[in-house]
Amino acid sequence: MSVEQAAGVGDEALEVWIDQDLCTGDGICAQYAPEVFELDIDGLAYVKGVQDELLQARGATTPVPLPLLTDVVDSAKECPGECIHVRRVSDKVEVYGPDAE
Repeated sequence: MSVEQAAGVGDEALEVWIDQDLCTGDGICAQYAPEVFELDIDGLAYVKGVQDELLQARGATTPVPLPLLTDVVDSAKECPGECIHVRRVSDKVEVYGPDAE
């Protein structure tokens, strides 16, 4: 079963954000999905925008490209700070991360 099937997201648009208050700065997310996550000079992880820019605003989200979904989900699962949240764009329901049902 694919990650998409397991979450029941199919081709539904997803977005990801990081709660920097919980980020431990381990950089696991940047190792799994460097196209989506990056550590800043403050030692915390942030999501990157579609133009590869670092999004430092609190609660900033970025789309999850379908080819990178597994890497983003693995990042959320392996994050020691449990600070990575993946949710559906349509209804903002978290499908991966600490608040997922």
